[in-house]
Amino acid sequence: MPDIRRQIFAYSGVLKPVPGGRDTTSLVEYGIGLADARSRTRLCYIPTAVGDSREAVDFYTSAYADQADVEFSVLRLFTQPSVPDVRAHLLGQDVILVEGGSVVNLMAVWRAHGLPQILRECWEAGVVLTGSSAGSLCWHLGGPTDSFGDSLAPFTDGLGFVPYSNGVHDDLDDQPRRRVYRELVADGQLAAGYATEDGVGLHYAGTALQEAVSVLPGKQAWRVEPDGSGGYAEQAITPRLLNSSHPRPRVLTARIEAVALRLARSEPRGQSAPGGQLRPGRDP
Repeated sequence: MPDIRRQIFAYSGVLKPVPGGRDTTSLVEYGIGLADARSRTRLCYIPTAVGDSREAVDFYTSAYADQADVEFSVLRLFTQPSVPDVRAHLLGQDVILVEGGSVVNLMAVWRAHGLPQILRECWEAGVVLTGSSAGSLCWHLGGPTDSFGDSLAPFTDGLGFVPYSNGVHDDLDDQPRRRVYRELVADGQLAAGYATEDGVGLHYAGTALQEAVSVLPGKQAWRVEPDGSGGYAEQAITPRLLNSSHPRPRVLTARIEAVALRLARSEPRGQSAPGGQLRPGRDP
């Protein structure tokens, strides 16, 4: 039986949304919808991976603070925690949403503040853990990153709540993520794991992959593992295509897209626009 109490939804955001098409918003909403919430879903947004960027915080605050069915909060860690009791605050949530950006910096700051143990407690207590890019990698053992520099390198300091590596934005055309992830798995620098193309998410129940879902047609998830002879073996996982209807009013989605576009045009390398819509040449 799947362990439906401990849930993680790890996804690759839609980096290049088509006007009028599906975007990362639908993946965020899917993650929120996994919570066994009462009348209002308690959602905490953690933007550590973008250095608690004010615009990133404003982005999600504008999106969710006025939603009647969401009780929205933000946990900032720069320059000190924004809530008096981090553990109590996070354990009181239904969903924890982690922003993309630098996964290396994310984990360093989290470890300094004791978040790995707190987040494990949250997961075991039934809080849904979700996020895009760095917010996907962090729940796994590791994956390729350009947090260290321009070239992709192995990141192996993830929380490991699920015992797999993770390749995000597997079909990105301006970085060799697909090739590098498979090479790192083949030579043992990364454990076997799962890769997601843009718009695809992995829903874990306990430590088992329950299903892959997508907001874009024709996209894939992949199981990648060593083949025992210095190479790799891969198996395509066809995701379930999520309903095209927007759970939130379309005006909200339009607002999110507008803010993401401004961030994508202004952020320095190594940071991501909220929701995974990143400027070219960035990382998780």
